Amino acid sequence: MARRTLADQLISQLIAAGVRHVYGIVGDSLNPVVDAIRRAKDGGADISWVHVRHEEAGAFAAAAEAELTGRLAVCAGSCGPGNLHLINGLYDANRSRVPVLAIASHIPSHQIGTGYFQETHPDRLFVECSVYSEMISSATQAPRVIRSAIHHAYGAPGVAVLTLPGDVADADAVEDGIDVLLPPPAPHVVPDAGALAALAEAIDAAEKVTFFAGAGVKHAAKDVIALADKVAAPVGHTLRGKEWIQEDNPFDVGMSGLLGYGACQTAMEGADLLVLLGTDFPYDQFLPADVRTAQVEIDPTHLGRRTRNDLVVLADVGETVRALLPLVTKKKDRRFLDKMVAKHHKAMSGVVGAYTKDVEHTLPIHPEYAAVVLDEEARSNAVFTVDTGMGNVWAARYITPTGGRRVIGSFLHGSMANSLSHAIGAAMATHDPKARKDDQRQVVAIVGDGGLSMLLGELITVVQYDLPVKIVVFDNATLGMVRLEMLVDGLPSYATDSPSVDYAALASSLGIPSTRVTEPTKIREALREAFAHDGPALVDLVTDPRALSIPPKITAKQITGFTAAMSKEVLGGGLGEVMAMARSNLRNVPRP
Repeated sequence: MARRTLADQLISQLIAAGVRHVYGIVGDSLNPVVDAIRRAKDGGADISWVHVRHEEAGAFAAAAEAELTGRLAVCAGSCGPGNLHLINGLYDANRSRVPVLAIASHIPSHQIGTGYFQETHPDRLFVECSVYSEMISSATQAPRVIRSAIHHAYGAPGVAVLTLPGDVADADAVEDGIDVLLPPPAPHVVPDAGALAALAEAIDAAEKVTFFAGAGVKHAAKDVIALADKVAAPVGHTLRGKEWIQEDNPFDVGMSGLLGYGACQTAMEGADLLVLLGTDFPYDQFLPADVRTAQVEIDPTHLGRRTRNDLVVLADVGETVRALLPLVTKKKDRRFLDKMVAKHHKAMSGVVGAYTKDVEHTLPIHPEYAAVVLDEEARSNAVFTVDTGMGNVWAARYITPTGGRRVIGSFLHGSMANSLSHAIGAAMATHDPKARKDDQRQVVAIVGDGGLSMLLGELITVVQYDLPVKIVVFDNATLGMVRLEMLVDGLPSYATDSPSVDYAALASSLGIPSTRVTEPTKIREALREAFAHDGPALVDLVTDPRALSIPPKITAKQITGFTAAMSKEVLGGGLGEVMAMARSNLRNVPRP
């Protein structure tokens, strides 16, 4: 009988838990685990090692796979620097609350505590970015700790970290005869009757009600829309709520926050009652302080930490809204709702739509127009991964939810360089090499040149596995979001610009079919060619570096800061730059 190691046991438990891919870079202390994956795969198990170029990318990839499938995904790093590279991606995964397990291999167990080569203490280091972090120090301990890590990752959900010295991984396994328990169906958390009655009474008493929806409205959109219709409430949303609530919603008034658009901000500030539905929206400066506020939330730790709570319902959003529907009185006065919806439509055709019309021959390419064309050409079930920064803005404003589409990004952690790495995990999760091309789910990475350059090596991963990821580079040779942050703080932009790089040429050198587009009339053709290709493809869109995102709410302090920054630019001899920026953004300035 073949020898069975602790690493074999770990991999068999991960397979039983639904794991299909392990993302990482092989090396030294991790070798027993990687070899266990090889043996399991050779034996017919449906599990694969995915060789990324940076462990951070592996953590992002695992997070995207877990986000799309709900299934546990795994990343791994060798001792010391190898597993330290996981940290940023694990922070993102944990804050996104997706089931990810990280294997942090460790130095030989008898060397721990001696200042050995590459020694760190991963069981301590990963505590803040995980829901569970433990070291396996013996074969007898291993089965229960592995199971506990899996159950924590699924149950929280979030990141579980197993620290595993290489010599312990290579030890003989000790069986305990207990199977991994896969997560049962999620419970239905129903609202307290008293809290529900109080919310219904508050809604009936208010003349103007606004709903603000976050990711917690997932699976409850139709019920929220039905309640909004009954109580004449405009429905705004966060970035993470957009994909769940915007589709076929006649009461949609857009998004608030730094990336916001439409009439959402006005609707929140003009209401008598603001109802927060499943959101832990972080930007308290966009939440009105003088409006009565109710919060419907399943996680008690989220209550009241952004704005005051006048009413609280601790329960699932769907269960709460369905229970509210028969309790509230239908409002006959719909003037507030109609006014907000009309204002939103005007904003969408005016401010937000300003740079998507009559710009087919305008140079340089307006990124807003490019985003609209991308939205029109991508499939209705496409998975979009988006980089933090201006790419986030264009996706938030111009990618249309269709019900089948998903949009994945570093929306809570806010990391650069996430999009391409997320796309690797998304493609691994959805790609079926045996399926017809037209039946494959499209994966589109909206990347900024800053994010792409940071983890540029992951283009090699895409090539190695022939992943059909379509990479669309919004290439403005500047850190646009940082530039805007500086300007509103009264600082002239500094150290935000990058040299012009032909990313299409770089990708072509790796064998990726690529096109560099400098004229807006060529965008559609380039995207169609990329989407028609079976494998990876890249479209490098050279866009206006001066195009900025103006938030829906501009404070006096921000206006003062922007004016001061522009004055400094002029005094520094940058009048031409100021005028160019004005031409690029004049239509973006909100008007009453």
